[in-house]
Amino acid sequence: MSKLRVLFLSTGNACRSQMAEAWMRALAAGSVKVKSAGIDVQGLNGVAVTVMAEVGIDMSHQTSVRVNGELLEWADLIVTLCDNVEEQCPVVNFDTLKLHLPLSNPAKVKGNDEMMLAAFRQARDNVKKRVEYVLTQLPIYAT
Repeated sequence: MSKLRVLFLSTGNACRSQMAEAWMRALAAGSVKVKSAGIDVQGLNGVAVTVMAEVGIDMSHQTSVRVNGELLEWADLIVTLCDNVEEQCPVVNFDTLKLHLPLSNPAKVKGNDEMMLAAFRQARDNVKKRVEYVLTQLPIYAT
């Protein structure tokens, strides 16, 4: 049986979906294939890289990617992480499963460095919970 292919989508593929991709790699220990993408690519967010490094996950090598038909066809499971992408990104393959687990965008938080770090840490922890949830559902999706 081939590995399940999971695609995490957010608006800019800068924070939430990037963190989800990194968490999935770390927590799934190679049991799934994972990618992330966005509908409006904004580049990898440095604060997201910093807060992930705080928990021992290096995502500095990841790149921001625009979602396209090939990625949508590649995925067995698409996990949308914001309402914007949920509304704008249709599933093109009827065999592709879709799960919507929205999160607020930490990059939209305004304030000083400590406030930004706090928002990104909270997002990191919330993304981890969503990835753990997806992992609990994988036996359902893999059948």
